[in-house]
Amino acid sequence: MTPWLVVAAILAALVAVPALLPAFYVTLFGYVGLASLVALGLVLLTGISGQTSFGQASFVGLAAYATTLLTKFAGEPPVAGLAAGLAITGVTAWLLGLITARLSGHFLALASAAWGISFFALFGTIPLLHGFNGIGNIPPLTLGPLSAANPRTDLGIIWAAVALAMLLAANLLDSRTGRAIRALNGARLMGESVGIDTARLARAVFVVAALYAGLTGFLFAHFQRFVSPTPFSLAASIDYLFMAIIGGVGFLWGAPVGAALVVLLRDQFNDWVPRLTGQPGDYEALVFSLVVILLLQRAPGGLLPLLTRLRRRRSATNAIRVQESSPTPPLSVSSPAQASAPGQELLVLERVTRRFGGLAAAQDVSFNVRAGEIVALIGPNGAGKTTLFNVISGLIPPSAGCVRLFGASADRLPPRRIAALGLARTFQHVKLLPRRSVLENIALGGHLAGRAGVVRAMLRLNRAEERAVLALARAQAARVGLADSLERAAGDLALGQQRMVEIARALCLRPRLLLLDEPAAGLRLLEKQRLAALLCQLRAEGMGVLLVEHDMDFVMQLADHVVVMDFGQKISEGTPERVQADPAVLEAYLGGVA
Repeated sequence: MTPWLVVAAILAALVAVPALLPAFYVTLFGYVGLASLVALGLVLLTGISGQTSFGQASFVGLAAYATTLLTKFAGEPPVAGLAAGLAITGVTAWLLGLITARLSGHFLALASAAWGISFFALFGTIPLLHGFNGIGNIPPLTLGPLSAANPRTDLGIIWAAVALAMLLAANLLDSRTGRAIRALNGARLMGESVGIDTARLARAVFVVAALYAGLTGFLFAHFQRFVSPTPFSLAASIDYLFMAIIGGVGFLWGAPVGAALVVLLRDQFNDWVPRLTGQPGDYEALVFSLVVILLLQRAPGGLLPLLTRLRRRRSATNAIRVQESSPTPPLSVSSPAQASAPGQELLVLERVTRRFGGLAAAQDVSFNVRAGEIVALIGPNGAGKTTLFNVISGLIPPSAGCVRLFGASADRLPPRRIAALGLARTFQHVKLLPRRSVLENIALGGHLAGRAGVVRAMLRLNRAEERAVLALARAQAARVGLADSLERAAGDLALGQQRMVEIARALCLRPRLLLLDEPAAGLRLLEKQRLAALLCQLRAEGMGVLLVEHDMDFVMQLADHVVVMDFGQKISEGTPERVQADPAVLEAYLGGVA
């Protein structure tokens, strides 16, 4: 079915379905649509970016009260109420995000619960809002001479808003920014290493989810025609989170599925549970809780993933719709790193020390890396090599000494700034998005090659840039021998192939200096030979390479210069031949020359 037919079918359904439904179900499905909007924001916030919020109902209340005050008491049109509600919600979320965006896990959950309780208390105590008595007779939605006083018209508007919100969310996830959002969920260090400002992006997602809740509050006020604090309580926020989780918190379609299930189940339980028990009491809440527990036990990922497993999964890369026949334009921005002259100093370490309490993981280490040179950093396990990598790439600051990158001090720069200067790295323990495709993982490395933000991505104004980033990712995948694996989930690859995905991702930054942490670990002989050929090619192109490796045959045949560490200190440095003959190196590796 063509996209135009899909759009036509949706528009026909929005017109026909409300006209055919009985009045009771018009109201019921209106609530399903409203809940779907909030749950959709939670899919982006919790399922995709990994931020748990128990305060979304408070954002619904902010917008609902804003449009109520403007339309009922100030006589403004609903459009003004919509603008005011979204503005207040967005600004409030941005301010809260300044405080909470760096939090994670139970800290963020507790903070969101705290502000949810606070807003609920404010809604009930501010005299202007009429306390828990609520405000009634809110004007219906109007646009000029058009009025939506009929609930059936309201239902069509609500579901049109849901369809638009889902389209915008899908556009956002199908973009460079969407890939970065996925990296927020458990892979922030990796995201920072490819240039993603994770704190700023987490705050942006938080604001988007709040705006979805704000749109819900605006529609709720004019659909219900009555507002009071009760629908905006902490319990309501928990219900919204239930909807997202039950439907499938990692999937956009999980929002309406979960919302429909929760709203319909509550309605049915409120009807027949009291009939079965024949006694007063809140037994329907108990039954609903037991059903939710059973659902989560049988389908911990939600209903939608359970349903999709019953049919063949479409390729993960199908979500990235790029017309191969379209010409791929050049990147609209210059490379983050310009080519260096052969022999130019890229990295200089001067007496770098890193302590953890009383332990010196690296102490007084000095060496440099030049353009067009491969330097190997070797040593026994626990020698401090990965610690030094983390200091160089900005993940941890040095306790003493100086790190100079490309002629400037980089002692206190965050990883994303260092990546923008032209340094890329891989990790000792592979850091990928295991459920996403190889292509998407590699394309994360091209984050700095684009500039489109959240708004442009949602409006799909980033297509030329997106094609260029994906073309860059495909080229680097071919370079490391992964051209035939682009559609596979990265987590399904063997360890050696996953390391090649990391290298391809690093190359997407087009770095001047490449840091490789045990790149040959898990590779077979032919794969090691291919990696060695690639590194030789990069050296010939003028790139500097600093690698940590335990395969001595691989190192000694490839490196121009070798630095040896033991117990956090540099014990030898020089050509491979000189290092191999150094008694201190033999002592460190073999326990003595004899």
